[in-house]
Amino acid sequence: MTTQTITIAPLQDEADAVAFRTLNEAWITEHFALEDADRAVLADPQRAIVDQGGTVLIAHAGEQRVGCVALLRVGDGLAELVKMSVAPEARGSGIGRMLMTAAIDHAREQGLTKLMLESNRSLTPAVRLYESVGFRHVPASAHAPTPYSRADVFMDLDLV
Repeated sequence: MTTQTITIAPLQDEADAVAFRTLNEAWITEHFALEDADRAVLADPQRAIVDQGGTVLIAHAGEQRVGCVALLRVGDGLAELVKMSVAPEARGSGIGRMLMTAAIDHAREQGLTKLMLESNRSLTPAVRLYESVGFRHVPASAHAPTPYSRADVFMDLDLV
């Protein structure tokens, strides 16, 4: 996996949407259970994210889709980083960091001033990645009420 060039591009077609759903369903069901909010976003990322002013980024290794992340617009200058996943066979190869960097760069290009995210403390590699790129822990009360029962880590990243 690491010998192939990784490219990251916005959601382009139905195959990307299927990969977005499949990659996310895999990690969520491995650690937790799918919730209604997951199903709503994963069923139609074009409608739920892109048409609302957000972005879905897909990591490609050749023709294979090996990772994804999305920016869900939640306010003026504000987006939530959601649904980040890397295929099990590609984990540990830096794709997560590449996706994170691409998402932050894209957010800045779009004029966003802040990113937020919700995670779970059991997802230690993910939380460490978020910390390493500058996300800081905030209390749950700093975010709108979460639709996810699994969320127990809340983080923000100021982009300006």
